[in-house]
Amino acid sequence: MKTQDSWFRGRTRRARTVTGVLAGSLAGSLVLGGVLMLLPDDRPPAAPAPGPAAARAAVTKGVPASPADLSVLIGDREAHVRRHPRDAGSWAVLGAAYVEQGRLTADAGYYPKAERALRASLKARPRGNAQALDGLAALANTRRDFPAARQWAEAALRADRKRWTTYPLLIEAYTGLGDHKAARRTLDRLQELKSGPPVMARAAAVYWDQGWREDAAAQLSDAAASAGSPAERAAWLERAGQLAWERGERAAALRHFREALRTDPDLRAAQAGEGRALAALGRISEALSAYRAALAKQPSPAYALELGELYESLGLEQAARVQYELLRQRVRLAAAGGADEELLLGRFEADHGDAGSAVRRLRAEWRRQPSIAVADALGWALYRAGDHEEALRFAVRATDREKENGGGVRSALYAYHRGMIERALGKAGPARRHLQEALRLNPWFSPLHAPLARAVLKRLGEPSDRLPHGVWAPDRSGPEVPGRAPDRSGPEVPGRAPD
Repeated sequence: MKTQDSWFRGRTRRARTVTGVLAGSLAGSLVLGGVLMLLPDDRPPAAPAPGPAAARAAVTKGVPASPADLSVLIGDREAHVRRHPRDAGSWAVLGAAYVEQGRLTADAGYYPKAERALRASLKARPRGNAQALDGLAALANTRRDFPAARQWAEAALRADRKRWTTYPLLIEAYTGLGDHKAARRTLDRLQELKSGPPVMARAAAVYWDQGWREDAAAQLSDAAASAGSPAERAAWLERAGQLAWERGERAAALRHFREALRTDPDLRAAQAGEGRALAALGRISEALSAYRAALAKQPSPAYALELGELYESLGLEQAARVQYELLRQRVRLAAAGGADEELLLGRFEADHGDAGSAVRRLRAEWRRQPSIAVADALGWALYRAGDHEEALRFAVRATDREKENGGGVRSALYAYHRGMIERALGKAGPARRHLQEALRLNPWFSPLHAPLARAVLKRLGEPSDRLPHGVWAPDRSGPEVPGRAPDRSGPEVPGRAPD
């Protein structure tokens, strides 16, 4: 593991600034993946062939497209720019298609191709090329380089203030940087300029991050109902499944994921979500099959971590180690493609490897892009490394919804982490409250950690009814149940955790 850690720490970090890039650095070689020959051609650009028209419309509007359609579009635009190397618009479309294909296939090898294509577009049209700047912002977001994504998106808006497709990219960058107030202001501006399914889906993400889960669910439902293509509808259904999962609604999550798969069988995120929901429902063999199918087509390190932890929860240590090694391999490939997987790797190392390495990685990530997700992961890594006092400071940042720059994420995992840290510090009351919150939000949030949360709660027991003299205790209208917070909102609905 030390050798692994040294390799990652030693890898060269890609440049983080875009200052001056729009001028001098664009003069370099722009050969596309060693394949495309830039031949002189004065003929006017040709219109795209009918086949890739739908995918082109999708990538230029920030709407999901299927991998098959993207492959056709990529082939079409590669052939086109060979004949018309000064067609800035086609280079920008090609770059955007590479970004989306890399994201859908978890193949970071597309990202350097995307960057070369997008810079070729800027070289062909250095001024006012908001389309290429959008593409570079999308690429930076996909690589999890949120400072660069913000700079590219801001540059795109300087080129075209009313270009609505830039605003979702800027919202994603602000969220990755932990600036939820700026994300909300940007959403307000986007909604003034545009309506429709992509805007609804982006609004849902912002509402989700602020803890407004009912509003998020309504926006995703409307987006899926109004989607203009099967790939788009499937994407919004998959996100609805994620939200249902976060709410602890196993059966509802499974329905969303399966409907997304019926709509677009190539959507591997829905297939991994299906595995997650099936495991929570106790249908383990089906869950394993779903995860394996997702990983076969989209070998995402995040899916490998989920499957590895499911194997580990079943006592299948060797199978878990295979998935953890796949995770390491995919992170190395992502790094070679310029993608930042330090957050995921830090989470993995904290639970399954070197907690000290996790702390070092996540401290660097926090300095660069201090999001709520990084605060939670760093707090947990510090706890695993034995620094409980500092761990609690970061856990509070991740879970105090009124304080962290406008964020209000409601996460069972974050609440669990805070509860375990408080228990280590001897804070039995807060620990009990946050572990109960974790299991109330989602009793199945992790095949490894949810059972541990229940066991720790059992050891903590019920709070004592005896209070010091003079301390007033509010009337609680009924006994609390270990493992969940008291319900004060009326009767529960079977199969659904209360909001």
